[in-house]
Amino acid sequence: MHDGFLLLGFALAFVLLFRRLGLGATLGYLIAGAVLGPFVLGMVGDAEQKLGFAELGITLLLFLVGLELDPSKLWKMKRDILGFGLLQVTISGLALAGAIMLTTSFSPAAALALGLPLALSSTAQVLPMLQSSGRLKTRFGERAFSILLFQDLSIIPLITIIAALSRNPADVGGPPGWLLALETVGAIAGLVAAGRFLIRPLFRLIGNLGEREMFIVAALFTVMAAGAVMEFLGLSTALGAFIAGVMLADSPYRHELEADVEPFRSILLGLFFLSVGMLLDLGAIARDPVFVISMALMLITVKAAVMFALARLFGVPWRGALALGLLLSQGGEFGFVLFAQASHALLIAPEAASLFGAVVTLSMATTPFLMMATRRFRADPNAAPQGTREGPSNDGANALIVGYGRFGQAVGQVLQAAGISVTLIDTDVEMIDVAGTFGAKVYFGDGTRIDMLRQAGAADAEMILFCIDGDQLDTPMLAAVHEAFPRAAVYVRAFDRRAVIKLRDAPVTLFVRETLESAIAMASAALDNAGLSNEAITRAEALFRLRDTTRLDRQLETGDPRAAREQMLTGPEPQETGG
Repeated sequence: MHDGFLLLGFALAFVLLFRRLGLGATLGYLIAGAVLGPFVLGMVGDAEQKLGFAELGITLLLFLVGLELDPSKLWKMKRDILGFGLLQVTISGLALAGAIMLTTSFSPAAALALGLPLALSSTAQVLPMLQSSGRLKTRFGERAFSILLFQDLSIIPLITIIAALSRNPADVGGPPGWLLALETVGAIAGLVAAGRFLIRPLFRLIGNLGEREMFIVAALFTVMAAGAVMEFLGLSTALGAFIAGVMLADSPYRHELEADVEPFRSILLGLFFLSVGMLLDLGAIARDPVFVISMALMLITVKAAVMFALARLFGVPWRGALALGLLLSQGGEFGFVLFAQASHALLIAPEAASLFGAVVTLSMATTPFLMMATRRFRADPNAAPQGTREGPSNDGANALIVGYGRFGQAVGQVLQAAGISVTLIDTDVEMIDVAGTFGAKVYFGDGTRIDMLRQAGAADAEMILFCIDGDQLDTPMLAAVHEAFPRAAVYVRAFDRRAVIKLRDAPVTLFVRETLESAIAMASAALDNAGLSNEAITRAEALFRLRDTTRLDRQLETGDPRAAREQMLTGPEPQETGG
């Protein structure tokens, strides 16, 4: 309790301060850990044990990365991921390794074990910066995300390279490379089969039960089980979590899984950065500050230059290429993991791992300042203002429909007929299965939860349409939706006028009573069959709508369903008969 109180308290204070200064949460966690650690205040110890537990945050992060790998989305980004991303990691890593070998006394193997991790950028820092500037869904943001995605995927081969270079006698007796490759392929195939024949039926069963707590337990169990299988085989737990995410990426439970796992990922990843900050040997840094600063400058310069050149090669205008180079010029959080691997492999000393951890930390600190200092040079005078949405939101959707029953199906098909893409959410597992047989992609989840809506893309949606059966919504919930997603117009299907009256103070663009229009359509058809002229039918409809609207306005003003009863049509009106 003592350690938890101090860790969370310092993290809260430093992250709020650094967010306020525009420096990002990652740097706040690192500095908080350094202040709490043994080299400053010494208030919390045993950083190694905390780091071992906090590495679950990395595992969960890889699981969420896997969940993002929707095949159609990847196919559109394949050139940036496999081309740009591969070239960036390879060229930057080799260039940094060469620079380290030429400017220091490190061996070629040690320089490679340091240079390759430095080629990775900070996903935890860059994505929030893109999100806050409104550029995550732009072409620039998609290209940056593609590079970060490949960097995340490259963790596994980089760990394998470091293991192959290992000088640790404990690693000598490990399995040969061909057997490790065979075990890896077998484990991946086994996880994919387990996902199809065990995990998906498990989530379907829990979805039918409607127990959200069990869904969270099942999500964490899936990640842990996949990681444990890989660990048992001597492979990376991150690889297991990544495969678990990929095998569920195209399932209807993806958004629910993201919403449930994200809080654990955020907390554990924050604890990971706190632990890394506690492990920073500030004494070693103080003894050689010139080395740390010069290495950080070399890292930023080399990565920005390589990124700029590659971006120009891929047809990016020079302003965008400069912005991309500076945005991804820092070292990344996975560098700490790979430095620890290199230290365990006896390729570098623990002091060197600490020094280069400080290099990564310093490079992270420079990114916000570099972006602010170069804003004038990077700004395109002909570009749309930042924050302008240049593309659709998650899953290519501009509209979010909550509830895919008979009402939601009709609404969704009309929107799609008009060329508006939709994301569909429902909690009825049988309905989701039936929709899938007709080619509709419906995600499992409770659309009244803010975190679920956010994972489904509500922050970038043009409209949110609640098409839920019955009387399930209330004013505080709709107010929270409006506050969380102010750019989205909110439409609500109301069971009847009493539901509209109950929700009269909710910030809603439009209420639609579910049976109103169908009742009018039926009455009009009956009048037509009775021989009335079109003018008479139109007049009757107009009279009813006027009286109904007047009555509803009075009811909304007073909150009394019995208000304006005189507006009800209780007797026959003179009608014109057709001939």
